[in-house]
Amino acid sequence: MIRMPEIDQDKCNLCALCIAICHCGAIVIVDNRIQVMETEACGWCTLCEAVCPTGALTCPFEITLERR
Repeated sequence: MIRMPEIDQDKCNLCALCIAICHCGAIVIVDNRIQVMETEACGWCTLCEAVCPTGALTCPFEITLERR
């Protein structure tokens, strides 16, 4: 199972900013609700989480950068 961003439907206001920023098309509207579709194309960029104004979208992973 691929770990994908998660949506708290109680917080989501359907602004669709996450859909606009998602480069892999994993976030869609189905039955008037934002849904995250499982896809290997997700690069875990966390942009969807960053643009969510209500904090409804969270990523179950953390991006860390290695210093060289």
